[in-house]
Amino acid sequence: MNTLEDVCAKLLSNDNYIITGHVIPDGDCIGSMVGLYLGLKSLGKKTYMFLEDKVPDIYNYLPAAKFIKSPQAVDITDYNLVFLDCSDRERAGRTIAGYFDSPKYTFNIDHHLTNDFFADYNYVDVSASSTAEIVYNVLQQIQVKISPEIAEALYTGIIMDTGNFQYSNTKSSTFEIASCLLDKGVDLDKLRINLFESKSKEEILLLAAALRTINFSCNDRIAWMTLSYEDVKSIGALRLHPEGIINYTRMIKGVEVGILFREIEPGLVKIGFRSKGEIDVAALASKLGGGGHKRAAGASKEGSLEEVRKYVLNLVEEVMK
Repeated sequence: MNTLEDVCAKLLSNDNYIITGHVIPDGDCIGSMVGLYLGLKSLGKKTYMFLEDKVPDIYNYLPAAKFIKSPQAVDITDYNLVFLDCSDRERAGRTIAGYFDSPKYTFNIDHHLTNDFFADYNYVDVSASSTAEIVYNVLQQIQVKISPEIAEALYTGIIMDTGNFQYSNTKSSTFEIASCLLDKGVDLDKLRINLFESKSKEEILLLAAALRTINFSCNDRIAWMTLSYEDVKSIGALRLHPEGIINYTRMIKGVEVGILFREIEPGLVKIGFRSKGEIDVAALASKLGGGGHKRAAGASKEGSLEEVRKYVLNLVEEVMK
């Protein structure tokens, strides 16, 4: 673990940055990447952004999101690789690792408790609401002027990872940073419309398909839903990974743990966990090779949808006895 000052000093003393985030990127991942990208560019640094997976359409209102590319060789030497919102190197995906396997320095900026400090320079603040909040502190430390475009990117990351300031990871410092970003020109109407009032038809159909499968176990303390590969394919939503579907399990009175099983390809299932009680779902996810936060985590497991569902439900039920 390095200090914020050490990491920022190293960022300032180098050039040629490749910024990446995790597979199936969410708002914190995209907002953090765009915010740091614009900040480093404003200092005259050569900077690129690459992601293994496509940027979700809802974040295309951030103008600089168009500069996030699929992994590809770049004609630069002595480049530095910055991982944002990744608890381990593998979270960035296999393609990223294949293309960018010989950086000069690696940087790991994150807020997950399960982070394994995999880089040359690590700054992990588990008390931060989001990686976007940490990126704001980085930009302040390296004296970047926060433009309206940077402010909107970081504000996006914060509101998506705090559930619009509803989750327990929201601290007084989160509100202070959000206030500063608002003062820099965040357009709340634009964010609200694009993030919460512009759902695609496919996303609504995906939600409907998931809700049709909702089931309960452990005296209704666990609620779970499933999405098979064929169901998602028939909707035309294979590349769509909405962040909010799983939260419908947590909305139910009496439910302590919500789970979404999604078959992302035949024989591979992504498991999303949510908790609104004392159950630590990050600990559950870590048993499956995943990670996250106490009340929001995820993992992937090989096997059929039915096999994975039975295995994971047994694992959760054992913890809840």
